[in-house]
Amino acid sequence: MSLCPLCECDELSHFHQDKKRVYLRCDNCHLVVVPKHYLLCDEQEKETYDQHRNDPQDMRYREFLGRAVNPLFSQLPQGADGLDFGCGSGPTISVMAAEAGFAMENYDLYYHNVPQNLARTYDFITMTEVIEHIAEPKSLLMRLERLLNPGGILVVMTKLVEKEMEFGQWYYKGDPTHICFYSMETFDWIAKQFGWRLETVDSDVVFFHKH
Repeated sequence: MSLCPLCECDELSHFHQDKKRVYLRCDNCHLVVVPKHYLLCDEQEKETYDQHRNDPQDMRYREFLGRAVNPLFSQLPQGADGLDFGCGSGPTISVMAAEAGFAMENYDLYYHNVPQNLARTYDFITMTEVIEHIAEPKSLLMRLERLLNPGGILVVMTKLVEKEMEFGQWYYKGDPTHICFYSMETFDWIAKQFGWRLETVDSDVVFFHKH
């Protein structure tokens, strides 16, 4: 029997099915998840990521990320330092942070795999368009919680699930590397589970504040 990769509940209900995959929703935390047998291998996953062209000189990309990081930078105290988790092939948030006066390290499993950057703590962590790719979100969130200093902020940017009818036409589920889909109910569950304060910043951006 399948377990929810976030809350480990075994009560998963059929949510949607298209020509390529089945989607289940957890009755407890409301995460929508793709069963494991649909997951790509590492080589296939990286081939998909290699098609992305993220560039810190791309002003449209900066504007996109700015919806998450500009509100973050306005909240940070002077001297705060952070980590961009899942920075991709063209790290950009760290560049924007440096311009705003904040130091950041980068980490990415495929493009910036520097283990020592996961061996210290930070005042803030950004995870933009990353969490939907993670097969084991509970393990990741527990790890990030340990990397975050008291009073720190975890920034999560991802498109949110709304109604099943809209899900059927949703472009976001078409990416084969998107395997976990979140809603505000799921983020509420995460905040309560970890004892974080949830702040909704935009339609696809939330801040988790660690006490």
